[in-house]
Parts: sequence; C-alpha cells; structure tokens
Amino acid sequence: MLRTFTRQPFPRRARALAVAIAAAALPLGGCTVAGAGTGIGEPIGVATASLDARAPQEGVPQGDFGGFVAGLWPEAQARGVSRATFDAAFAGVTPNPRIIELTRRQSEFTRPIWEYIDNAVSAERIRLGETARTRYASILADVERTYGVPQAIVLGVWGMETNFGGFTGDMDVIRSLATLAHVRHRGDFFRGELLAALEILEMGKISRGELEGSWAGAMGHTQFMPTSYLRWAVDGDGDGKRDIWRSIPDALASTANYLKEHGWRTGLPWGVEVRLPAGFDLTQQRMPFAGWAALGVAPAAGGALPAGGAEATLFLPAGARGPAFLVTANYDVIKRYNSSDSYAMGVALLGQRLTGGGGVRGDWPRGERMLDAAERRELQTRLAGLGHYDGTIDGKIGSMTREAVRSFQLSRGLTADGYADVAVLEALRGR
Repeated sequence: MLRTFTRQPFPRRARALAVAIAAAALPLGGCTVAGAGTGIGEPIGVATASLDARAPQEGVPQGDFGGFVAGLWPEAQARGVSRATFDAAFAGVTPNPRIIELTRRQSEFTRPIWEYIDNAVSAERIRLGETARTRYASILADVERTYGVPQAIVLGVWGMETNFGGFTGDMDVIRSLATLAHVRHRGDFFRGELLAALEILEMGKISRGELEGSWAGAMGHTQFMPTSYLRWAVDGDGDGKRDIWRSIPDALASTANYLKEHGWRTGLPWGVEVRLPAGFDLTQQRMPFAGWAALGVAPAAGGALPAGGAEATLFLPAGARGPAFLVTANYDVIKRYNSSDSYAMGVALLGQRLTGGGGVRGDWPRGERMLDAAERRELQTRLAGLGHYDGTIDGKIGSMTREAVRSFQLSRGLTADGYADVAVLEALRGR
C-alpha cells in the first residue's frame, strides 16, 4: 500500500511558473484514453484528441444541441446515471465554439520536434520538476516499487501533462466533451467519454462544479480521460478514494498503473541515444541490442548498450541529419498515453534529466526549412496516391506518415530515414 499523504498544493510561486509554462509551451490536450490505439498520425495513444482534418468546421450547423443532449439520456440511464445527475450536469451548458479551433493546434504534430523538446525540457520545467521530485520523493519511490514503472517516467508524464500539477485545466469537462461529441469529432469517441464523465459524477467522485480539465476533457494531475479514470485510476494514499484531482499519490499511482497495464516491462529502458557508424545502412530497423552493438552502434554518452535479448528499433526523429535513438517496447507504452513521438520523447527526456541523466547530445537540424501545413497535406496526398499511405490527410506527421515516407524512400533508393522534409516532397513531385 502506498503511504498516506497530506494533500498540499505547490508553493504559490512554483504554481505561477507552472501556469506560465503551460500557457507558453504545451497546451493541455488530454491524454490517457481507454482503448486508444497506437501508431497515430492521430494522437493518442491517443490519447486524447487527435486532430482530424475532417472534423466539422466552427460555425457550421451541426444540428440541435438540445436534441443531442436529450438523445443522450437513454444511454446515460442505462449506465446507472440518475435523472437528477443528468439534469444537473447539463444545466446551462451550451457548445463552446473555441473547442473545435483548439483541436487543430496540437503542437506535437505541427512543430519541429526540437522546438517541442526545448519547451518540454526547459530550464523552468526542470526547476519545477526538481522541486516535485524532492517534495514527493517517498511517494515516487512507493509508486515505482508498487508498479515497476520508473519514477523518471512518472515524473515525465506529470511534468508534460500539467507542469507537476501547476495547471490541470480550467475548462468545464462536461461542456468540452459535449461540444466535441455533438459535432462528432473523432466519430463517437467523445460521446463515450461524455457518458463516462456522467458516471463519474453519479459515483460522487467529484462535484459538478469541480469537474474541470483540458479542452478535450482530460482531468487531474496527469490528465486522465473519463474512460481511463473508470478503468485504470487507483487509490494511492489508502483513503479508499481514487482522487486524481487533489491527491498526488492517487494521480501518480494511477499513471503508473495505466502504464503497467499497457505493457510496461520493468527493468527495460525506454531507449538510448546512439551514435551510428559512418555510412550506416538505414534499412536496418529492428533487432536485439546485441545486434546493434555488433554493427558498431554505440551509446552517444559512452559505455555499452543494454545487455540482454530485448529488441530495439532505430528512430531518427529529425531524419539522418539529427540525433539517433534506439527505442524499446517501453517507448511504445509511453505512446499509449499520447501517440505523438514528440510527446513520448518529451516524457522520456524530461524524466531522464530529472533523475540524473543528460540531455540530447546529437545536433538537431535547426536550420532546415520545415514543411508548412499545406505542404504536409500535399506530401500525404502524394504518398497515398502512390500506395504508401492510407491514413487521414490531415497534415500531421505521425508514425503512419513516417512509415509511408520510409516506404517511398526505399522504393526510390533514397536515404530511408522516414523524415518528411522538403527533399522528400520534391522527390514526390518528380523533381
């Protein structure tokens, strides 16, 4: 059993810094989602709200909102929600026109990864993280011992999601979810989350007035979606409750439990930054660490690659001219929290820094021109036309798009780094 912990907020100055960082850097998008898939070019592992270019446009009529709410009642009732809870939840609720615009602003898929990482591992975030690690050292140790998930990863998620509890979101969760469900953003996904939120209210886990979170309905210190709360939240402080909103032990234990239940392997690193030999064959993609070592691949920080038979995949987040990593199955587990590679790298590198590790040693190609939104959509369209890509044409570069780029590169005898840059687009244009 995790130790009982007195609920205390961060010092006021630290909270103010956290809010400032949240506003300037990584907007809350919500994260853990029940049944979320991986490999997205569409997040989350989703986690939360992956952005779909086909989502209804703001201002376009989507039908009667009152009728939509009324239509939810039979499903809510079937889940055990009382009429009183249902009516109180929707009293005075109207669609929020700002929500749809926010779905198009996920920085994980639209900004260069080095800019995202710069913000994820900023000096202020490191400062807040060091404060959190010191203050909650015993809780973090208990969580790691109980669930087998390193405190580095738990800290990384906490920091990335809410700046260590500094800003957990101030939007009405019912209104956010109802807005997204009403326009059928991501199909019926948000309808299910809305119904789960009603169940949480019916259970008395939190009051209606306190049910606030991100624009996508994610809640608490580590931004659980309602369905994830119902399935994976745990009692971390022994008081018989699962309070991810006010209890730091509950929030951190719930995060570790989520990762454990999604396949976290104790003792396996998430990955390691490496140096590739000159002229390395990038068609090599996945093999045990020993195989990589035999090919001359070595840790960028020196020393030896992890021992044992675990497999690792070569990941070049900024192409052949940027840093190289060997990532494991545990890296994929982080992506079950949020399917963006930028997010997963942010979690891993932030946690690494907060537990004594160094930063990225390789050089990012900061001087390169990035593809704009229209060019990214064109790239996906051309890849689809050639049979390499069958995902959504949304201009968001995720795992599916990278695999499609790599497939195209291999078909043309190009450097197969999977990186969607200007050169690849020009090759697709036949130039």
